[in-house]
Amino acid sequence: DSTAMLLRLMELGEPIDEVIWCDTYKEFPALYRHVSKIKSVVEAAGIKFTELKSDVSFDYLMFEKPVKRKNNEIKEKYNDPLGFSWAGPRLRWCTRALKIDIMKKHLSALRKQYELVEYTGIAADEQYRLERKANADHIHPLVEWGWTEQMCLEYCYSKGYDWEGLYKLFDRVSCWCCPLQSLDNLRSLRKNFPDLWEELRQMDKRTWRNFRADYTVEQFEKRFALEDERTAQGLTINPRSKEFRTALKSLGG
Repeated sequence: DSTAMLLRLMELGEPIDEVIWCDTYKEFPALYRHVSKIKSVVEAAGIKFTELKSDVSFDYLMFEKPVKRKNNEIKEKYNDPLGFSWAGPRLRWCTRALKIDIMKKHLSALRKQYELVEYTGIAADEQYRLERKANADHIHPLVEWGWTEQMCLEYCYSKGYDWEGLYKLFDRVSCWCCPLQSLDNLRSLRKNFPDLWEELRQMDKRTWRNFRADYTVEQFEKRFALEDERTAQGLTINPRSKEFRTALKSLGG
């Protein structure tokens, strides 16, 4: 969405002084290559391209950072562990520390010198994001144009940007290790990026909180391996099937 918005604004000749991108340390390799292509196009047009990156890494925040905890149950159960561990629906520390905070700091410095106009790539069919206070003062060209997420993707494809097929493998592309992604995305990660999947398994072994409330990564590995085996045998992997649930239960998953 952001790429489509940027390319179209440039196509229309709208004034753009700076393009900002935040590196979370955990992007897909193809995403980094995509950003590099965009950076070249932006700079060739005389526009400043700024890459923001936290001084402390994702791994430090997850595994090593001393954290003051209000929850005594966590302190007692896990012996006052280091690091935030996996993000969850109510504590998306990664988004806050690796995107929001560094973006605010950068923009705050700019506001001391300039009056800012911020363009944000929210698509016309993402109404829930428009309702967030953080986006209230931004300009949303995609909404004004009526461009949906699918329209943005097709526009980017027409311009030669395909993210090396990431959007054909995943319904959304964020940090590859995100525990909030769908089961289908996790299946795709395991199948198409075995090196990243193995890194995910090792990350889960290092930390104190389960990858998700219902599953560890190892339990997902067992489940997906079972699904592969049953699919090869022509057996159902429908989670509503009693037969599949029984087979899954036998694995402890």
